Parts: sequence; structure tokens; C-alpha cells
Amino acid sequence: MALDRTAPPSPPSAAPAHRAADPAAPPPFLGPAWAEAVRAAVDSGPPPEVRAAKLDKYWTWIERRRADYTATWVLGVRGAPAALGSTRRDITLEWSGGRCARVAVTAPDASTPPGTYVLSAEYAVWRRLLSGEDPGRVLMYRQMRLEHGDVLLFFRGVYFFVESLAALARVPAAVP
Repeated sequence: MALDRTAPPSPPSAAPAHRAADPAAPPPFLGPAWAEAVRAAVDSGPPPEVRAAKLDKYWTWIERRRADYTATWVLGVRGAPAALGSTRRDITLEWSGGRCARVAVTAPDASTPPGTYVLSAEYAVWRRLLSGEDPGRVLMYRQMRLEHGDVLLFFRGVYFFVESLAALARVPAAVP
């Protein structure tokens, strides 16, 4: 497998509270516009420059795994700052027939929704992911942990998950 040599995305930034919102500014992390952009990004797959950085066989495997994939991923943000409600927040991605069909974000203080796989990471880890940290390393070094779900089935499709997490991380977000 070739190394991904694409440039990491620009670090996320939050707009100062005293200024009017810039229409060109990235949407707020865990906001509805960001969540929909995430759904579109994971559904469409990687851009050509990302695909070019890895072997074709790798992407063929990803496409085979994705072809009829159906599951619900709940990705938790533990220790969110006050701007995000000071509690755990979750983004849920529902996959059906190989497509990311629906996305939802929990409100502050809401309970974690059920999912085929529930994973979570501390807020600081999410900030690093959104700043370009390697999603495979985050998962490998247990900075994002599987809290619920069949670990063997999850890891049978781990590269599909990692590439989807990478797509999520490429979506610009204003992070508090």
C-alpha cells in the first residue's frame, strides 16, 4: 500500500463571536450544514488526488466492501467544550446499500443513539483529525475506540471506515 502523500487540510478555525458570520466561512462543527457536507463527502468517496496516492487494488477492495454495505455508525465526541454543550455529542451516519443515506447530530445532553458500531474520541482528538491527523493512526492507537459493535466484523471493513473517516475529516468546519 502506498503512503498518502496529499497535503493535510487547513486547520479548522472558529469565527470570532463579535463578527457577523461570513457566508464563505466553514459551517460549525457538529452543526446541520457540516453534518450534511460530511454525508455528501463520505457518500461520494475520495477526490482523484487522494485516489492517486494509493494503489488501485486498495480502492478496488474499498469499493467491493462498500458495494452493499449497510450499517449505522455513531461517532461520539467526548468532552465537548461549552460552545458545543459541554457534554458528549454524536454524529450518526446511516449506510444503506453502499450509500450514506442519512446523517444526524445529537443535541447536547441527548443520549447516545443506537448503532451497529458506536465509536468515540475525546474532543482534542477530533480537533486533530479535522486538522489533518491520519485517521488510521487515530484508530490504530486507540484514540478513537469502538464502544459497541462486533469487533471482528468492524475490522473486516476497517479500511472502508478509515477512508470514510478521512473524507469526514476533509470537510471544513469551524471548530470552537
